[in-house]
Amino acid sequence: MNTEQALPGINLQSFFEETRNSALNKYHSDFLNALTDRIGFRSHGRDQEWNQRLSALPQLDKVTADFSLDRVSLSSAETIDPVSLSKILMGLHPWRKGPFDIFGIQIDSEWRSDWKWRRILPHLSPLEGRRVLDVGTGNGYFLYRMLGEHVDLALGIDPTRLFSYQFQALQNLQPENRAFLLPLKDEDMPPCQFFDTVFSLGVLYHRRQPIKHLQQLTNSLRPGGELVLETLIIQEGTASLEPIDRYAQMRNVWLVPTISKVEELLHQCHYRDIKVADINVTSMAEQRSTAWMRYQSLEDFLDPQDSSKTIEGFPAPVRAVIIATKL
Repeated sequence: MNTEQALPGINLQSFFEETRNSALNKYHSDFLNALTDRIGFRSHGRDQEWNQRLSALPQLDKVTADFSLDRVSLSSAETIDPVSLSKILMGLHPWRKGPFDIFGIQIDSEWRSDWKWRRILPHLSPLEGRRVLDVGTGNGYFLYRMLGEHVDLALGIDPTRLFSYQFQALQNLQPENRAFLLPLKDEDMPPCQFFDTVFSLGVLYHRRQPIKHLQQLTNSLRPGGELVLETLIIQEGTASLEPIDRYAQMRNVWLVPTISKVEELLHQCHYRDIKVADINVTSMAEQRSTAWMRYQSLEDFLDPQDSSKTIEGFPAPVRAVIIATKL
């Protein structure tokens, strides 16, 4: 497959060029085969529209990126039409992860992903110089925060087509960097055992076979590497929740485990030094509708009479971050 033709306007080739001299090189054919299977030359109904948004972006030469801030920020001394640029970026609605400050345009995403990052970062092994994989990366917000910690390589995978266009828009507005997004799923990753740190934030409960998801993460991680796993959980002393229909209006939630269940699964996948880094009740201040994500959000998914329950009567979302080391 010619990566330049796979998705209009999306630069997939840069990943292959950047990793040509790395141990990932011998897996390039596996990545290409996975991309062919996942997207091939099949168009999305909005590809043309989204590609037009990319083509309309201003061509800038002097841009400074700051990935150390809560709002991933781009700035420039060049003259930029904020109304026109805001319209282009809004044309890539909805923005789920963020926030971003793009030349003064405040992209107020559905999730305050910066809050999550602040909760996670103090518990991580230092990221400087590490090769990092983020599974289910969305539009790449966390990839940029990883660059802010001076990682050597930040690869994100996410099959949602819109997120590739959002990420490419951000990439097109700034100098080249070492963040990359491939439109793949976890099962598409070759067993490269290459990455020093692997993130899976909010993915586990969307997998019919969570043990398989963990095994796929393990196959991407080098021995002694670090797994950062965030998942919905349910309190200890109860059975893990397996919703038959929906959980908080999400159809594809297959398992809301206890922490003990997660630890059991991690042990099966040969992890050690398992620690719970954070437990957080998701608030309506952290996940909400905004001008940049105008659809329903958490407030609409909770019982209007009792916010401690979902609209289906289940316990409201609580998320845990669990960090473990691969044997």
